[in-house]
Amino acid sequence: MHKDHGIRTTVVGSYPVPPWLQALPTTPALRDAIMVVVRTQELAGIDVVSDGELSRFDVNHPETNGMIEYFVHPLEGVSSTCSRAEIEQFRSLPGMKFRTAPAGVVRGPIGEGTMNLAGAYATLKEVSAQLTKFTVTSPYMLVKTLLDRHYHDRRALTMAIADVLRKQLEGIDASVLQVDEANLPGSPEDGPWAAEAINRVLSGGRGHKAVHLCFGNYGGQTIQKGFYKSLMPFFNALECDHVVLEFARRGLDEIEAFRDLKPSIALGLGVIDIKDNEIETPDAVARTIEKAVHVLGPDRVRWVHPDCGFWMLTRSVADRKMRALVEGRNRYLGQRK
Repeated sequence: MHKDHGIRTTVVGSYPVPPWLQALPTTPALRDAIMVVVRTQELAGIDVVSDGELSRFDVNHPETNGMIEYFVHPLEGVSSTCSRAEIEQFRSLPGMKFRTAPAGVVRGPIGEGTMNLAGAYATLKEVSAQLTKFTVTSPYMLVKTLLDRHYHDRRALTMAIADVLRKQLEGIDASVLQVDEANLPGSPEDGPWAAEAINRVLSGGRGHKAVHLCFGNYGGQTIQKGFYKSLMPFFNALECDHVVLEFARRGLDEIEAFRDLKPSIALGLGVIDIKDNEIETPDAVARTIEKAVHVLGPDRVRWVHPDCGFWMLTRSVADRKMRALVEGRNRYLGQRK
């Protein structure tokens, strides 16, 4: 286990899919890929590692990194097929223009179905020698991709999915459990009840609890528009240990808004831009940390990480960015080696 330096390094979750896994998506190839990804993070000096979210990899849905289909298709009550009329109905719904078709159609009560997140976590636990992170997509974001023909109530459907995810997390003992939400920034008015659903998910976890919120990372594009200040009611309604936020791409202009973040939640600072192939220098990372700490104080910034997942970058770029992250954190702390 790494010494707690006061500021820990981690990844948001995803890693570029190794080409041999794309070519031969078998169980042995998946285990080998996860082992490589974990060891790569360990060699870079990352304190809390993930499986690169490779357990979600689906050759039929590589464009979503398993963030949606992996979670909704196994659910009881959700059909992965839909008619032309249902596609048109989905497209007519407000806020659904980011998809051409629903990820699924809710036709009955939501249940666990064949979902087995503990099984997905088992390989990471087996091959990692240090602290681990396990991630799940927010139920609020998942519902935004579904056509509801059963509940006819977005909040009720969200809570039903939250209950399933909560139960799934009860079997996972990762050091950090993280819920990912990349849709809410475009609808901050939903913040309080979205937080309620996320809190329900996290209540099933045993370890440190984190919530990752970003403004989107699809094809290197920012999908949602908005400001952190308008999301403060959402942040302050969360029952988590820290938030994982993007600042490298957005800059630190909004950092002062987090003076209003409740004291029980620590800040995870995005210091690596995952939408740019240029490799940050350790000095630049250290300066970003220093500026944020200057505004918020030394006890608030407890984590540093990339803005979002690495899955759209090449492995060589992702690997060098991880090293820059660790070296920058060390430089800030005066731990030059």
